[in-house]
Amino acid sequence: MFSYIEHHLDSDVSLGVLAEVAFFSPFHFHRVFKFITGETVNEYITRQRIERSASDLLHTSESITRIAHTYGFGDSASFSKTFKKFYGLSPSAFRNQHPNRFSKIRPLYSKNGQEYPEPVAYLGVIDQLTEWIHMNATIKTARISHMDLAYVLCIGDEHIGTAYQKLIQWATSKNLMNDQTKLVTLYHDSFKITEASNVKMSAAIVVNTPVETDGEIGLTSIHEGECIVGSFEIGLQEFEQAWTGMFVWMEKNGFKKADRYPFEIYHNNFNEHPEKKAIVDFYIPIE
Repeated sequence: MFSYIEHHLDSDVSLGVLAEVAFFSPFHFHRVFKFITGETVNEYITRQRIERSASDLLHTSESITRIAHTYGFGDSASFSKTFKKFYGLSPSAFRNQHPNRFSKIRPLYSKNGQEYPEPVAYLGVIDQLTEWIHMNATIKTARISHMDLAYVLCIGDEHIGTAYQKLIQWATSKNLMNDQTKLVTLYHDSFKITEASNVKMSAAIVVNTPVETDGEIGLTSIHEGECIVGSFEIGLQEFEQAWTGMFVWMEKNGFKKADRYPFEIYHNNFNEHPEKKAIVDFYIPIE
């Protein structure tokens, strides 16, 4: 259902339409949806449209009118009104006053807008990130092969551990867990734009044979394509820094993110590492 919404943000994704797609009555679909997300259907869809438009405002040169139409707004006036309610700034002001692309974006509540770091200080942070990446990562571009995944979706970073527990329990019962099994986390939203409690993630494993799923287990794929690949051996508290550094590297080297999900592939159990570090590859799909 979340995938359906993501791919139809430019069209009618009303409660009635979604309930029909999910084979529920509108009443029951709404109850289930709000239980899972903590938001009404309209609240969730509006947030998705505004957060994705905010990303486009920062990372593309598309006109505001085009961005408005891309995310289902009939005109730029209605888009601007909704956007300002969420961020406290008009789309044009947001684009002009938010030069710090790698800082976390928060909804704005004051009439004067959010105070951003001074340009000099911000550039200093970027330089520090660049140096940290140079010291802690091997980064390259590579064409990855197609991968089929079994996954459990969760909403909120605090639930990713539970999602993996459910996935591994299911995979063990299907004899899919062994020393060669690859664990993967897919990120459907960006922590930079979406509050951590609302970020959708998939705890996944690579499956090499056809499998039957049940309950919360779903099947998806990572398609063949070009990616920036960063190889790290880091503590869990350094993941955010690593991801931010990866995007800095991407922009500095002239690459553009593709419309596909970033993901991580793990190569160890960090709990078994003498320094509690994860050996992990980060992937950013690029065009």
